[in-house]
Amino acid sequence: MTTAADILNTARSRANEGMPYAGAVTPEEAYALLQVDAAVKLVDVRTNAERDWVGRTDIADTQHGAVQWATYPGGVPNPDFLAQLASCAGKDEVLLFLCRSGVRSRHAAKLATENGYTNCYDILEGFEGDKDADGHRKQVGGWCKAGLPWLGA
Repeated sequence: MTTAADILNTARSRANEGMPYAGAVTPEEAYALLQVDAAVKLVDVRTNAERDWVGRTDIADTQHGAVQWATYPGGVPNPDFLAQLASCAGKDEVLLFLCRSGVRSRHAAKLATENGYTNCYDILEGFEGDKDADGHRKQVGGWCKAGLPWLGA
């Protein structure tokens, strides 16, 4: 059986690749970690519109936080990101940051780390993954492609 410590050790080993935060997990590792440790939190940094129109992870509300990295419409950086993060997560909690494809989540994990959050991890590939050759998502990597539980729009 894979333990939380095993998953986090693997995630931290990825940080040796120059990540400015604790590490990175695959979607499958993120889900396994959420299952074995109820104290772990997933922080979805996509916009409210993305969660409403595209879908969201189907995990316990006690393990889920939603803090927009950028606002919709316009994609303006959320000036209240850190205050909103503080309202849903403690600085010593294990935080798994999720976005559409893994870009905003990296920025969020970095900013949180720079502001005293000690256990920030990026979820590689994000919720939808990269675009395929036809420009569609959910076909190349990501939470959905991995077959992990999610609720559609």
